[in-house]
Amino acid sequence: MHIVRRCGRPVSLGLWAFLLLHAPWSLRAGDAPGLTIDQKEEFLRSAKIIAETPAKKGVTDTRRVTLSDGKITHDANVQRVDEHKDFFEGEDGTKELNFKDTYKFNVAAWKLARLLGIDDMMPPYVERKYAGQAASFSWYVDNDKMDEAERLKKKLTAPNAEQWNQEMYVVRVFDQLIFNIDRNPGNLRIDTSWHIWMIDHSRSFRTRHDLRAPQNLVQCDRTLLVKMKGLDQASLEKELMPYLNKEEIKGLLARRDRIVRLFEEKGESALYDRPPRF
Repeated sequence: MHIVRRCGRPVSLGLWAFLLLHAPWSLRAGDAPGLTIDQKEEFLRSAKIIAETPAKKGVTDTRRVTLSDGKITHDANVQRVDEHKDFFEGEDGTKELNFKDTYKFNVAAWKLARLLGIDDMMPPYVERKYAGQAASFSWYVDNDKMDEAERLKKKLTAPNAEQWNQEMYVVRVFDQLIFNIDRNPGNLRIDTSWHIWMIDHSRSFRTRHDLRAPQNLVQCDRTLLVKMKGLDQASLEKELMPYLNKEEIKGLLARRDRIVRLFEEKGESALYDRPPRF
């Protein structure tokens, strides 16, 4: 039997998992200071699931699991959704042909965020099996405080308005780039430092070449714009396939062209330099 020591006393692994399962989420999430992104990805791929429960929000049967590799214990969110429909009509009446809602887009969004240098605004995502099904596992946001829905409900204001606005502009640009049709206050997390984290991109990466809401493109981080300009079909296929197909990548590049052109027309006054978060 594997033994974990807690407060100097031996505790069986089964009891340890029970304690984790029934502990407050703030205690279970855990922090892993000093881990690199690659180390977090490897942990998500290989650490053992020792506790789990349904997520409190969402419509895609998201699960929240506690992972442990024997040294680190940390929570992750799991999405298995992989839905394809010729025609879809949402609860708000929106209609869409060739509808996709898939965990694969979560992994693609993460890989794209790394290419664009905005991986400090999204938790890592990897593909892994869960209960025999392919799924995305994402790192549970460290120092998670609330989501945007709760902030709006409580009418709270970020203490640093400039930081908040600069990060929100990144969210807006990224959502137009990937044609995210499901950005809502529930999938923007806020940590204790009032940094924004983008999660849940399973309804993105449409093949359309237009922008969903170009009016949202007010300002753009200068580095993000430069990195968007550097994207090309060959490098994106290398990094994002098989999570995206060629037509989805073509749509991404067509929207990129529109975004770049829009900000070039706006000029220098629409650009800013977002300071690194870590």
